[in-house]
Amino acid sequence: MIRKTKRAIKDLKFDKFGLIPAVIQDYKTKDVLMVAYMNYKSLRRTLKLGKTCFWSRSRKKYWIKGETSGHFQFVKTLAYDCDMDALLIKVRPVGVACHTGNRSCFYRRMK
Repeated sequence: MIRKTKRAIKDLKFDKFGLIPAVIQDYKTKDVLMVAYMNYKSLRRTLKLGKTCFWSRSRKKYWIKGETSGHFQFVKTLAYDCDMDALLIKVRPVGVACHTGNRSCFYRRMK
């Protein structure tokens, strides 16, 4: 269960580039779908839209998951860890999470 808190987004610990990692998890299956980065603005957009919005480190721009593929992720819950430097976002996914066409970005095994 996620405890409600009155802490503001500004209390989160963004890194020196203004980013915070976000683990995206299917709220029903509990599968980890992907990890991406958010900054203050993309986190605010996520909360406002109810869909995941990220900051692309490589393209240096915002992107809403599903804006081109139609594979949106609708936010069910959003929590942060005890150190306030990582997010866990549980979503109802529409379609796959990975750009390779896999349901999750974590489809490869090392062992």
